[in-house]
Amino acid sequence: MKIFSESHKTVFVVDHCPYMAESCRQHVEFDMLVKNRTQGIIPLAPISKSLWTCSVESSMEYCRIMYDIFPFKKLVNFIVSDSGAHVLNSWTQEDQNLQELMAALAAVGPPNPRADPECCSILHGLVAAVETLCKITEYQHEARTLLMENAERVGNRGRIICITNAKSDSHVRMLEDCVQETIHEHNKLAANSDHLMQIQKCELVLIHTYPVGEDSLVSDRTKKEVSRGHGRREQHANTSANYDVELLHHKDAHVDFLKSGDNHLSGSSREGSFKETITLKWCTPRTNNIELHYCTGAYRISPVDVNSRPSSCLTNFLLNDPRYKIDGSLEIPLERAKDQLEKHTRYWPMIISQTTIFNMQAVVPLASVIVKESLTEEDVLNCQKTIYNLVDMERKNDPLTLFLHLYFRDEQYRIMWNELETLVRAHINNSEKHQRVLECLMACRSKPPEEEERKKRGRKREDKEDKSEKAVKDYEQEKSWQDSERLKGILERGKEELAEAEIIKDSPDSPEPPNKKPLVEMDETPPVEKSKGPVSLLSLWSNRINTANSRKHQEFAGRLNSVNNRAELYQHLKEENGMETTENGKASRQ
Repeated sequence: MKIFSESHKTVFVVDHCPYMAESCRQHVEFDMLVKNRTQGIIPLAPISKSLWTCSVESSMEYCRIMYDIFPFKKLVNFIVSDSGAHVLNSWTQEDQNLQELMAALAAVGPPNPRADPECCSILHGLVAAVETLCKITEYQHEARTLLMENAERVGNRGRIICITNAKSDSHVRMLEDCVQETIHEHNKLAANSDHLMQIQKCELVLIHTYPVGEDSLVSDRTKKEVSRGHGRREQHANTSANYDVELLHHKDAHVDFLKSGDNHLSGSSREGSFKETITLKWCTPRTNNIELHYCTGAYRISPVDVNSRPSSCLTNFLLNDPRYKIDGSLEIPLERAKDQLEKHTRYWPMIISQTTIFNMQAVVPLASVIVKESLTEEDVLNCQKTIYNLVDMERKNDPLTLFLHLYFRDEQYRIMWNELETLVRAHINNSEKHQRVLECLMACRSKPPEEEERKKRGRKREDKEDKSEKAVKDYEQEKSWQDSERLKGILERGKEELAEAEIIKDSPDSPEPPNKKPLVEMDETPPVEKSKGPVSLLSLWSNRINTANSRKHQEFAGRLNSVNNRAELYQHLKEENGMETTENGKASRQ
Protein backbone atom coordinates (compact mmCIF):
# COMPACT_ATOMS: atom_id res chain seq x y z
CA MET A 1 0.00 0.00 0.00
CA LYS A 2 1.17 3.52 -0.82
CA ILE A 3 0.99 5.06 2.65
CA PHE A 4 0.95 8.81 3.17
CA SER A 5 1.85 9.78 6.73
CA GLU A 6 -0.27 12.00 8.95
CA SER A 7 2.02 14.92 8.18
CA HIS A 8 1.06 14.81 4.50
CA LYS A 9 -2.18 16.67 5.37
CA THR A 10 -2.36 19.15 8.22
CA VAL A 11 -5.49 21.21 8.88
CA PHE A 12 -5.26 24.21 11.21
CA VAL A 13 -8.56 25.15 12.87
CA VAL A 14 -8.19 28.50 14.65
CA ASP A 15 -10.95 29.72 16.95
CA HIS A 16 -12.26 33.16 15.92
CA CYS A 17 -14.73 33.59 18.82
CA PRO A 18 -14.93 36.83 20.85
CA TYR A 19 -13.02 35.21 23.71
CA MET A 20 -9.87 35.08 21.52
CA ALA A 21 -9.80 38.88 21.43
CA GLU A 22 -8.73 39.03 25.10
CA SER A 23 -5.17 39.91 26.03
CA CYS A 24 -2.70 37.17 26.75
CA ARG A 25 -1.30 39.36 29.58
CA GLN A 26 2.27 38.72 28.57
CA HIS A 27 3.79 42.18 28.33
CA VAL A 28 6.28 43.18 25.69
CA GLU A 29 8.49 46.23 26.21
CA PHE A 30 7.71 48.63 23.42
CA ASP A 31 10.04 51.45 24.50
CA MET A 32 13.43 49.89 25.18
CA LEU A 33 15.54 51.46 27.93
CA VAL A 34 18.62 53.30 26.65
CA LYS A 35 21.43 54.94 28.57
CA ASN A 36 21.28 58.36 26.92
CA ARG A 37 17.57 58.92 27.59
CA THR A 38 16.72 62.53 28.32
CA GLN A 39 15.57 63.26 31.85
CA GLY A 40 11.88 63.88 32.39
CA ILE A 41 10.57 61.79 29.48
CA ILE A 42 8.04 59.16 30.52
CA PRO A 43 8.66 55.79 28.75
CA LEU A 44 5.89 54.17 26.75
CA ALA A 45 3.79 51.56 28.47
CA PRO A 46 4.41 47.91 27.58
CA ILE A 47 2.01 46.18 25.24
CA SER A 48 0.50 42.70 25.14
CA LYS A 49 -0.85 40.56 22.34
CA SER A 50 -4.29 39.05 22.07
CA LEU A 51 -4.95 35.33 22.17
CA TRP A 52 -5.88 35.53 18.48
CA THR A 53 -2.53 37.14 17.61
CA CYS A 54 -0.62 34.51 19.57
CA SER A 55 -2.56 31.71 17.84
CA VAL A 56 -1.90 33.14 14.38
CA GLU A 57 1.81 33.68 15.12
CA SER A 58 2.26 30.14 16.41
CA SER A 59 0.48 28.61 13.41
CA MET A 60 2.57 30.74 11.03
CA GLU A 61 5.76 29.59 12.76
CA TYR A 62 4.64 25.99 12.33
CA CYS A 63 4.11 26.56 8.61
CA ARG A 64 7.44 28.37 8.24
CA ILE A 65 9.37 25.53 9.85
CA MET A 66 7.55 22.86 7.88
CA TYR A 67 8.02 24.67 4.55
CA ASP A 68 11.74 25.10 5.34
CA ILE A 69 12.37 21.45 6.18
CA PHE A 70 9.72 19.81 3.96
CA PRO A 71 9.17 21.98 0.87
CA PHE A 72 7.14 19.27 -0.89
CA LYS A 73 4.49 16.68 0.00
CA LYS A 74 3.73 18.35 3.35
CA LEU A 75 0.55 20.38 2.88
CA VAL A 76 -1.31 22.76 5.21
CA ASN A 77 -4.94 23.89 5.09
CA PHE A 78 -6.22 26.82 7.19
CA ILE A 79 -9.76 27.09 8.55
CA VAL A 80 -11.11 29.93 10.72
CA SER A 81 -14.15 29.03 12.83
CA ASP A 82 -16.67 31.45 14.34
CA SER A 83 -20.33 31.45 13.32
CA GLY A 84 -19.26 29.28 10.40
CA ALA A 85 -16.19 27.70 8.83
CA HIS A 86 -13.98 29.83 6.56
CA VAL A 87 -11.49 27.80 4.46
CA LEU A 88 -8.55 30.07 3.55
CA ASN A 89 -6.62 27.87 1.06
CA SER A 90 -6.58 24.51 -0.74
CA TRP A 91 -4.29 21.48 -1.07
CA THR A 92 -2.64 22.72 -4.28
CA GLN A 93 1.09 23.42 -4.19
CA GLU A 94 0.52 27.02 -5.34
CA ASP A 95 -1.33 27.85 -2.10
CA GLN A 96 1.42 26.42 0.10
CA ASN A 97 3.34 29.57 1.00
CA LEU A 98 3.37 32.04 3.87
CA GLN A 99 2.45 35.02 1.73
CA GLU A 100 -0.87 33.49 0.67
CA LEU A 101 -1.75 32.46 4.22
CA MET A 102 -0.86 35.81 5.79
CA ALA A 103 -2.86 37.68 3.16
CA ALA A 104 -5.91 35.46 3.83
CA LEU A 105 -5.62 35.87 7.61
CA ALA A 106 -5.27 39.63 7.25
CA ALA A 107 -8.50 39.65 5.24
CA VAL A 108 -10.29 37.81 8.06
CA GLY A 109 -9.10 40.27 10.70
CA PRO A 110 -9.16 39.96 14.50
CA PRO A 111 -12.28 38.63 16.28
CA ASN A 112 -14.98 41.04 17.36
CA PRO A 113 -15.10 41.18 21.19
CA ARG A 114 -18.69 42.48 21.12
CA ALA A 115 -20.04 39.59 19.01
CA ASP A 116 -22.48 37.06 20.51
CA PRO A 117 -20.42 34.12 21.84
CA GLU A 118 -23.43 31.78 21.62
CA CYS A 119 -23.41 32.05 17.82
CA CYS A 120 -19.73 31.05 17.57
CA SER A 121 -18.45 27.50 17.90
CA ILE A 122 -15.26 25.65 17.13
CA LEU A 123 -17.32 22.66 15.93
CA HIS A 124 -17.95 24.35 12.56
CA GLY A 125 -14.24 24.37 11.88
CA LEU A 126 -13.71 20.75 13.01
CA VAL A 127 -16.44 19.46 10.70
CA ALA A 128 -14.96 21.43 7.80
CA ALA A 129 -11.51 20.04 8.68
CA VAL A 130 -12.73 16.44 8.38
CA GLU A 131 -14.40 17.26 5.08
CA THR A 132 -11.14 18.79 3.82
CA LEU A 133 -9.14 15.70 4.81
CA CYS A 134 -11.36 13.57 2.57
CA LYS A 135 -10.38 15.59 -0.49
CA ILE A 136 -7.64 14.19 -2.74
CA THR A 137 -4.33 16.02 -3.04
CA GLU A 138 -2.22 16.20 -6.20
CA TYR A 139 0.27 13.66 -4.86
CA GLN A 140 -2.47 11.19 -3.92
CA HIS A 141 -4.08 11.59 -7.34
CA GLU A 142 -0.74 10.90 -9.02
CA ALA A 143 -0.23 7.77 -6.92
CA ARG A 144 -3.75 6.52 -7.69
CA THR A 145 -3.22 7.14 -11.40
CA LEU A 146 -0.06 5.03 -11.38
CA LEU A 147 -1.78 2.14 -9.59
CA MET A 148 -4.84 2.32 -11.89
CA GLU A 149 -6.99 -0.68 -10.89
CA ASN A 150 -5.38 -0.85 -7.43
CA ALA A 151 -6.10 2.80 -6.62
CA GLU A 152 -7.73 1.84 -3.31
CA ARG A 153 -4.29 0.83 -2.04
CA VAL A 154 -3.35 4.51 -1.68
CA GLY A 155 -3.72 5.49 1.98
CA ASN A 156 -5.27 8.69 3.33
CA ARG A 157 -4.06 9.99 6.67
CA GLY A 158 -4.05 13.44 8.19
CA ARG A 159 -3.71 15.68 11.21
CA ILE A 160 -6.04 18.31 12.69
CA ILE A 161 -4.52 21.01 14.91
CA CYS A 162 -7.22 22.93 16.76
CA ILE A 163 -6.30 26.13 18.61
CA THR A 164 -9.13 27.11 20.96
CA ASN A 165 -10.06 27.77 24.57
CA ALA A 166 -11.48 24.63 26.14
CA LYS A 167 -13.80 24.95 29.08
CA SER A 168 -13.04 21.60 30.72
CA ASP A 169 -11.91 18.04 30.11
CA SER A 170 -15.47 17.07 29.22
CA HIS A 171 -15.45 19.81 26.60
CA VAL A 172 -12.28 18.29 25.14
CA ARG A 173 -13.85 14.80 25.04
CA MET A 174 -16.92 16.26 23.36
CA LEU A 175 -14.70 17.75 20.64
CA GLU A 176 -12.95 14.39 20.17
CA ASP A 177 -16.27 12.54 19.87
CA CYS A 178 -17.52 15.12 17.36
CA VAL A 179 -14.47 14.60 15.17
CA GLN A 180 -14.78 10.80 15.36
CA GLU A 181 -18.46 10.82 14.38
CA THR A 182 -17.82 13.25 11.53
CA ILE A 183 -15.05 11.01 10.17
CA HIS A 184 -17.38 7.99 10.26
CA GLU A 185 -20.09 9.87 8.32
CA HIS A 186 -17.74 11.29 5.68
CA ASN A 187 -16.12 7.89 5.13
CA LYS A 188 -19.52 6.56 4.07
CA LEU A 189 -19.85 9.41 1.56
CA ALA A 190 -16.29 8.94 0.27
CA ALA A 191 -16.87 5.22 -0.35
CA ASN A 192 -19.33 6.06 -3.15
CA SER A 193 -17.31 8.92 -4.67
CA ASP A 194 -14.36 9.03 -7.06
CA HIS A 195 -13.25 12.49 -5.89
CA LEU A 196 -13.07 11.72 -2.16
CA MET A 197 -10.97 9.33 -0.10
CA GLN A 198 -11.79 7.57 3.15
CA ILE A 199 -9.73 8.59 6.17
CA GLN A 200 -7.75 5.65 7.57
CA LYS A 201 -6.21 7.59 10.42
CA CYS A 202 -6.60 11.11 11.83
CA GLU A 203 -4.43 12.66 14.51
CA LEU A 204 -6.24 15.33 16.56
CA VAL A 205 -4.14 17.93 18.38
CA LEU A 206 -6.01 20.33 20.72
CA ILE A 207 -4.09 23.41 21.87
CA HIS A 208 -5.72 25.07 24.88
CA THR A 209 -4.99 28.82 25.01
CA TYR A 210 -5.65 31.03 28.02
CA PRO A 211 -4.17 34.27 29.44
CA VAL A 212 -1.11 34.27 31.66
CA GLY A 213 -2.00 34.11 35.33
CA GLU A 214 -5.25 32.22 34.98
CA ASP A 215 -5.72 28.63 36.07
CA SER A 216 -6.23 26.08 33.33
CA LEU A 217 -9.33 23.95 33.62
CA VAL A 218 -7.86 21.34 31.27
CA SER A 219 -5.40 18.72 32.48
CA ASP A 220 -1.83 19.04 31.16
CA ARG A 221 -0.41 16.59 28.62
CA THR A 222 3.05 15.41 27.61
CA LYS A 223 5.52 18.13 26.60
CA LYS A 224 7.98 17.56 23.80
CA GLU A 225 11.19 19.37 22.95
CA VAL A 226 13.05 19.67 19.67
CA SER A 227 16.75 19.22 18.99
CA ARG A 228 19.17 22.06 19.45
CA GLY A 229 22.49 22.80 17.76
CA HIS A 230 25.27 25.14 18.80
CA GLY A 231 26.86 27.67 16.48
CA ARG A 232 29.88 29.96 16.45
CA ARG A 233 30.14 33.24 14.59
CA GLU A 234 33.34 35.03 13.60
CA GLN A 235 32.85 38.66 14.63
CA HIS A 236 36.31 40.05 13.88
CA ALA A 237 39.55 38.82 12.42
CA ASN A 238 41.06 37.67 15.73
CA THR A 239 38.07 37.51 18.08
CA SER A 240 34.88 35.49 18.18
CA ALA A 241 31.81 35.03 20.34
CA ASN A 242 30.04 31.79 21.16
CA TYR A 243 26.28 31.55 21.15
CA ASP A 244 23.59 28.91 20.91
CA VAL A 245 21.18 28.60 18.02
CA GLU A 246 18.29 26.18 18.30
CA LEU A 247 17.76 24.38 14.99
CA LEU A 248 15.10 22.00 13.73
CA HIS A 249 15.89 19.27 11.22
CA HIS A 250 14.68 15.93 9.93
CA LYS A 251 14.82 13.06 12.40
CA ASP A 252 16.86 10.96 9.97
CA ALA A 253 19.88 13.14 10.75
CA HIS A 254 20.20 11.46 14.16
CA VAL A 255 19.94 8.05 12.52
CA ASP A 256 22.85 8.89 10.23
CA PHE A 257 24.90 10.04 13.23
CA LEU A 258 24.32 6.71 14.91
CA LYS A 259 25.14 4.76 11.75
CA SER A 260 28.41 6.65 11.33
CA GLY A 261 29.74 5.22 14.60
CA ASP A 262 31.28 8.56 15.62
CA ASN A 263 32.08 8.33 19.32
CA HIS A 264 32.70 12.06 19.65
CA LEU A 265 29.08 13.05 19.26
CA SER A 266 27.71 14.46 22.46
CA GLY A 267 24.24 13.21 23.25
CA SER A 268 22.31 14.34 26.28
CA SER A 269 18.78 13.89 27.48
CA ARG A 270 17.56 17.24 28.81
CA GLU A 271 14.75 17.39 31.36
CA GLY A 272 13.42 13.96 30.50
CA SER A 273 13.23 14.69 26.80
CA PHE A 274 12.64 11.64 24.65
CA LYS A 275 15.06 12.95 21.99
CA GLU A 276 18.78 13.46 22.28
CA THR A 277 20.34 16.78 21.38
CA ILE A 278 23.47 16.93 19.23
CA THR A 279 26.11 19.60 19.75
CA LEU A 280 27.29 21.02 16.44
CA LYS A 281 30.35 23.25 16.61
CA TRP A 282 30.61 25.91 13.93
CA CYS A 283 34.30 26.79 13.98
CA THR A 284 37.47 26.86 11.93
CA PRO A 285 38.52 23.26 11.07
CA ARG A 286 41.43 22.00 13.14
CA THR A 287 43.44 18.83 13.27
CA ASN A 288 41.73 17.89 16.51
CA ASN A 289 39.52 14.88 15.82
CA ILE A 290 37.11 15.86 18.56
CA GLU A 291 36.10 19.06 16.74
CA LEU A 292 36.56 17.92 13.15
CA HIS A 293 33.88 15.51 11.89
CA TYR A 294 33.36 14.23 8.42
CA CYS A 295 30.06 14.78 6.63
CA THR A 296 27.44 12.09 7.26
CA GLY A 297 24.48 13.67 5.48
CA ALA A 298 22.85 16.85 4.22
CA TYR A 299 19.49 17.94 5.62
CA ARG A 300 17.40 21.06 5.53
CA ILE A 301 17.33 23.09 8.75
CA SER A 302 15.23 25.88 10.20
CA PRO A 303 15.93 28.04 13.28
CA VAL A 304 13.41 27.87 16.11
CA ASP A 305 13.54 31.58 16.84
CA VAL A 306 14.03 33.08 13.41
CA ASN A 307 13.97 36.70 14.62
CA SER A 308 16.62 36.39 17.34
CA ARG A 309 20.01 37.98 16.79
CA PRO A 310 22.03 34.71 16.99
CA SER A 311 19.71 33.01 14.49
CA SER A 312 19.85 36.01 12.18
CA CYS A 313 23.66 36.11 12.32
CA LEU A 314 24.00 32.40 11.55
CA THR A 315 21.41 32.49 8.76
CA ASN A 316 22.97 35.51 7.06
CA PHE A 317 26.44 34.01 7.34
CA LEU A 318 25.33 30.76 5.71
CA LEU A 319 23.40 32.46 2.93
CA ASN A 320 25.87 35.24 2.09
CA ASP A 321 29.22 33.46 2.38
CA PRO A 322 29.85 31.55 -0.88
CA ARG A 323 32.23 29.15 0.85
CA TYR A 324 29.35 27.54 2.70
CA LYS A 325 26.53 28.12 0.25
CA ILE A 326 25.41 24.95 -1.49
CA ASP A 327 23.74 25.40 -4.83
CA GLY A 328 20.68 23.21 -5.02
CA SER A 329 20.80 23.16 -8.82
CA LEU A 330 24.41 21.93 -9.03
CA GLU A 331 25.12 20.11 -12.28
CA ILE A 332 27.36 17.08 -12.54
CA PRO A 333 30.40 17.97 -14.71
CA LEU A 334 30.46 14.53 -16.35
CA GLU A 335 26.85 14.77 -17.52
CA ARG A 336 27.41 18.32 -18.73
CA ALA A 337 30.47 17.19 -20.70
CA LYS A 338 28.51 14.33 -22.29
CA ASP A 339 25.74 16.76 -23.16
CA GLN A 340 28.14 19.15 -24.83
CA LEU A 341 29.89 16.34 -26.72
CA GLU A 342 26.56 15.09 -28.06
CA LYS A 343 25.60 18.56 -29.31
CA HIS A 344 28.94 19.19 -31.03
CA THR A 345 28.98 15.80 -32.77
CA ARG A 346 25.45 15.64 -34.18
CA TYR A 347 27.06 16.38 -37.54
CA TRP A 348 30.71 15.34 -37.51
CA PRO A 349 32.40 14.03 -40.72
CA MET A 350 35.05 11.44 -39.92
CA ILE A 351 37.45 12.48 -42.73
CA ILE A 352 38.27 16.08 -43.64
CA SER A 353 37.98 15.30 -47.34
CA GLN A 354 34.36 14.22 -46.86
CA THR A 355 33.21 17.68 -45.83
CA THR A 356 32.96 20.99 -47.62
CA ILE A 357 31.82 23.53 -45.05
CA PHE A 358 34.53 22.64 -42.53
CA ASN A 359 37.15 23.38 -45.20
CA MET A 360 35.71 26.84 -45.89
CA GLN A 361 36.76 29.82 -43.80
CA ALA A 362 33.58 31.65 -44.80
CA VAL A 363 31.37 29.16 -42.89
CA VAL A 364 33.29 29.34 -39.59
CA PRO A 365 31.14 32.14 -38.02
CA LEU A 366 27.99 30.04 -38.45
CA ALA A 367 29.42 26.61 -37.61
CA SER A 368 31.00 27.86 -34.37
CA VAL A 369 27.80 29.30 -32.84
CA ILE A 370 25.07 27.00 -34.19
CA VAL A 371 26.08 24.28 -31.68
CA LYS A 372 25.25 26.52 -28.69
CA GLU A 373 22.30 25.75 -26.44
CA SER A 374 20.89 29.25 -26.92
CA LEU A 375 21.71 32.04 -29.36
CA THR A 376 21.69 35.79 -28.87
CA GLU A 377 20.40 38.30 -31.37
CA GLU A 378 24.00 39.06 -32.34
CA ASP A 379 24.66 35.37 -33.02
CA VAL A 380 21.58 35.15 -35.26
CA LEU A 381 22.71 38.27 -37.13
CA ASN A 382 26.20 36.81 -37.70
CA CYS A 383 24.71 33.56 -39.01
CA GLN A 384 22.49 35.46 -41.43
CA LYS A 385 25.47 37.51 -42.63
CA THR A 386 27.40 34.29 -43.26
CA ILE A 387 24.55 32.87 -45.34
CA TYR A 388 24.26 36.08 -47.37
CA ASN A 389 28.02 36.01 -47.97
CA LEU A 390 27.76 32.46 -49.36
CA VAL A 391 24.93 33.56 -51.65
CA ASP A 392 27.13 36.39 -52.93
CA MET A 393 29.99 33.95 -53.55
CA GLU A 394 27.68 31.71 -55.56
CA ARG A 395 26.47 34.67 -57.59
CA LYS A 396 30.07 35.62 -58.41
CA ASN A 397 30.86 31.97 -59.20
CA ASP A 398 33.82 31.96 -56.79
CA PRO A 399 35.67 28.65 -56.28
CA LEU A 400 35.08 26.78 -53.02
CA THR A 401 37.68 24.16 -52.06
CA LEU A 402 40.24 21.95 -53.77
CA PHE A 403 38.30 18.83 -52.77
CA LEU A 404 35.52 19.69 -55.27
CA HIS A 405 37.65 20.57 -58.31
CA LEU A 406 36.22 17.64 -60.28
CA TYR A 407 32.67 19.06 -60.10
CA PHE A 408 31.04 21.96 -61.91
CA ARG A 409 30.67 25.17 -59.93
CA ASP A 410 26.91 24.85 -59.49
CA GLU A 411 27.39 21.23 -58.36
CA GLN A 412 29.98 22.38 -55.82
CA TYR A 413 27.56 24.91 -54.34
CA ARG A 414 24.75 22.35 -54.29
CA ILE A 415 26.92 20.02 -52.19
CA MET A 416 27.87 22.90 -49.90
CA TRP A 417 24.23 24.01 -49.35
CA ASN A 418 23.09 20.44 -48.59
CA GLU A 419 25.84 19.97 -46.03
CA LEU A 420 25.13 23.33 -44.38
CA GLU A 421 21.42 22.52 -44.14
CA THR A 422 22.23 19.19 -42.47
CA LEU A 423 24.36 20.98 -39.87
CA VAL A 424 21.70 23.58 -39.02
CA ARG A 425 18.84 21.05 -38.90
CA ALA A 426 20.75 19.03 -36.30
CA HIS A 427 20.36 21.90 -33.82
CA ILE A 428 16.97 23.49 -34.62
CA ASN A 429 15.38 22.02 -31.47
CA ASN A 430 17.74 23.95 -29.20
CA SER A 431 15.85 27.25 -29.34
CA GLU A 432 13.58 29.43 -31.44
CA LYS A 433 16.56 31.42 -32.75
CA HIS A 434 18.04 28.26 -34.29
CA GLN A 435 14.79 27.92 -36.23
CA ARG A 436 15.23 31.47 -37.51
CA VAL A 437 18.68 30.61 -38.86
CA LEU A 438 17.24 27.59 -40.70
CA GLU A 439 14.44 29.71 -42.18
CA CYS A 440 17.00 32.22 -43.48
CA LEU A 441 19.05 29.39 -44.98
CA MET A 442 16.05 27.83 -46.74
CA ALA A 443 14.92 31.21 -48.07
CA CYS A 444 18.35 31.83 -49.61
CA ARG A 445 18.49 28.33 -51.13
CA SER A 446 15.20 28.67 -53.00
CA LYS A 447 16.28 30.47 -56.22
CA PRO A 448 13.80 31.98 -58.72
CA PRO A 449 13.13 30.06 -62.01
CA GLU A 450 15.03 32.56 -64.14
CA GLU A 451 18.12 32.02 -61.98
CA GLU A 452 17.92 28.28 -62.54
CA GLU A 453 17.48 28.82 -66.31
CA ARG A 454 20.52 31.07 -66.36
CA LYS A 455 22.53 28.38 -64.58
CA LYS A 456 21.48 25.78 -67.16
CA ARG A 457 22.44 28.04 -70.06
CA GLY A 458 25.81 28.71 -68.46
CA ARG A 459 26.37 24.99 -68.02
CA LYS A 460 25.54 24.30 -71.69
CA ARG A 461 27.88 27.10 -72.79
CA GLU A 462 30.70 25.59 -70.74
CA ASP A 463 30.04 22.19 -72.33
CA LYS A 464 30.26 23.69 -75.85
CA GLU A 465 33.49 25.51 -75.02
CA ASP A 466 35.02 22.33 -73.68
CA LYS A 467 34.01 20.41 -76.83
CA SER A 468 35.45 23.10 -79.15
CA GLU A 469 38.74 23.16 -77.23
CA LYS A 470 38.93 19.38 -77.51
CA ALA A 471 38.27 19.50 -81.28
CA VAL A 472 41.05 22.08 -81.78
CA LYS A 473 43.50 19.94 -79.87
CA ASP A 474 42.57 16.86 -81.92
CA TYR A 475 42.98 18.82 -85.18
CA GLU A 476 46.43 20.09 -84.16
CA GLN A 477 47.55 16.61 -83.22
CA GLU A 478 46.29 15.18 -86.55
CA LYS A 479 47.95 17.99 -88.52
CA SER A 480 51.29 17.49 -86.81
CA TRP A 481 51.09 13.78 -87.59
CA GLN A 482 50.39 14.46 -91.29
CA ASP A 483 53.34 16.91 -91.45
CA SER A 484 55.63 14.36 -89.92
CA GLU A 485 54.56 11.74 -92.51
CA ARG A 486 55.14 14.24 -95.37
CA LEU A 487 58.60 15.10 -94.02
CA LYS A 488 59.44 11.44 -93.81
CA GLY A 489 58.52 10.94 -97.50
CA ILE A 490 60.63 13.94 -98.60
CA LEU A 491 63.67 12.64 -96.75
CA GLU A 492 63.33 9.21 -98.33
CA ARG A 493 63.14 10.71 -101.86
CA GLY A 494 66.21 12.85 -101.13
CA LYS A 495 68.18 9.78 -100.15
CA GLU A 496 67.18 7.97 -103.37
CA GLU A 497 68.33 10.92 -105.55
CA LEU A 498 71.69 11.01 -103.78
CA ALA A 499 72.16 7.31 -104.37
CA GLU A 500 71.44 7.66 -108.14
CA ALA A 501 73.89 10.59 -108.38
CA GLU A 502 76.66 8.48 -106.84
CA ILE A 503 76.06 5.67 -109.36
CA ILE A 504 76.27 8.06 -112.37
CA LYS A 505 79.46 9.63 -111.03
CA ASP A 506 81.22 6.29 -110.74
CA SER A 507 80.60 5.33 -114.42
CA PRO A 508 83.49 6.30 -116.95
CA ASP A 509 81.20 7.81 -119.58
CA SER A 510 79.38 10.04 -117.20
CA PRO A 511 79.99 13.76 -117.75
CA GLU A 512 81.54 15.92 -115.11
CA PRO A 513 78.80 16.88 -112.72
CA PRO A 514 78.24 20.53 -112.19
CA ASN A 515 79.80 22.19 -109.22
CA LYS A 516 76.67 21.83 -107.20
CA LYS A 517 76.58 21.94 -103.47
CA PRO A 518 75.13 18.68 -102.17
CA LEU A 519 72.05 18.64 -100.11
CA VAL A 520 72.61 18.73 -96.44
CA GLU A 521 71.65 15.57 -94.60
CA MET A 522 69.18 15.76 -91.79
CA ASP A 523 71.93 14.92 -89.37
CA GLU A 524 73.85 18.02 -90.55
CA THR A 525 70.89 20.30 -89.88
CA PRO A 526 72.10 23.20 -87.79
CA PRO A 527 70.81 23.02 -84.26
CA VAL A 528 67.80 25.08 -83.51
CA GLU A 529 68.49 28.04 -81.32
CA LYS A 530 67.45 27.26 -77.80
CA SER A 531 64.50 29.23 -76.64
CA LYS A 532 63.97 30.42 -73.17
CA GLY A 533 60.86 28.30 -72.74
CA PRO A 534 60.04 24.68 -73.52
CA VAL A 535 59.88 23.68 -77.24
CA SER A 536 56.86 21.71 -78.39
CA LEU A 537 56.96 18.70 -80.65
CA LEU A 538 55.08 20.63 -83.33
CA SER A 539 57.78 23.32 -83.38
CA LEU A 540 60.53 20.73 -83.84
CA TRP A 541 58.76 19.11 -86.77
CA SER A 542 57.96 22.50 -88.31
CA ASN A 543 61.64 23.50 -88.20
CA ARG A 544 62.70 20.27 -89.89
CA ILE A 545 60.05 20.65 -92.59
CA ASN A 546 61.14 24.24 -93.30
CA THR A 547 64.79 23.17 -93.53
CA ALA A 548 63.99 20.38 -95.98
CA ASN A 549 61.85 22.66 -98.14
CA SER A 550 64.60 25.29 -98.30
CA ARG A 551 66.94 22.71 -99.87
CA LYS A 552 64.49 21.91 -102.71
CA HIS A 553 64.13 25.34 -104.38
CA GLN A 554 66.10 26.22 -107.66
CA GLU A 555 69.77 26.95 -106.97
CA PHE A 556 71.14 30.44 -107.60
CA ALA A 557 72.99 30.61 -111.01
CA GLY A 558 75.95 32.46 -109.55
CA ARG A 559 76.41 29.79 -106.95
CA LEU A 560 76.41 27.07 -109.64
CA ASN A 561 79.28 28.81 -111.65
CA SER A 562 81.19 30.04 -108.59
CA VAL A 563 84.77 29.13 -107.79
CA ASN A 564 85.47 28.50 -104.13
CA ASN A 565 81.98 29.73 -103.38
CA ARG A 566 82.81 33.08 -105.08
CA ALA A 567 80.78 34.32 -108.02
CA GLU A 568 81.80 37.15 -110.38
CA LEU A 569 79.18 39.85 -110.55
CA TYR A 570 78.21 41.80 -113.68
CA GLN A 571 80.04 39.46 -116.11
CA HIS A 572 77.93 40.63 -119.08
CA LEU A 573 79.23 44.18 -118.59
CA LYS A 574 82.81 42.99 -118.62
CA GLU A 575 82.25 40.93 -121.77
CA GLU A 576 80.89 43.95 -123.59
CA ASN A 577 83.95 45.97 -122.57
CA GLY A 578 86.42 43.29 -123.80
CA MET A 579 87.30 41.96 -120.38
CA GLU A 580 87.92 38.25 -119.92
CA THR A 581 87.62 36.25 -116.87
CA THR A 582 90.06 33.73 -115.69
CA GLU A 583 89.61 30.72 -113.61
CA ASN A 584 90.94 32.45 -110.55
CA GLY A 585 88.38 35.21 -111.01
CA LYS A 586 90.86 37.94 -112.13
CA ALA A 587 90.12 39.90 -115.36
CA SER A 588 92.73 40.63 -118.17
CA ARG A 589 92.60 42.93 -121.19
CA GLN A 590 92.91 41.57 -124.72
